[in-house]
Amino acid sequence: MDINDARTIVTVLGLLCFIGICTWAYSRHAKSGFDEAAQLPFTDDDVPDAREARRHSKEG
Repeated sequence: MDINDARTIVTVLGLLCFIGICTWAYSRHAKSGFDEAAQLPFTDDDVPDAREARRHSKEG
């Protein structure tokens, strides 16, 4: 086994990993989790800003 065989094996393994990740990313099973994660920036948090919370705690 020479260096070219090792390069071929690493290339094939990399391609298989890429295909596996693409298959997982586009699977129906993962879609619900991705849809939920896509809405995270738009969720309304009821937690006040840290500065505002400190200001209210000092006042009262």
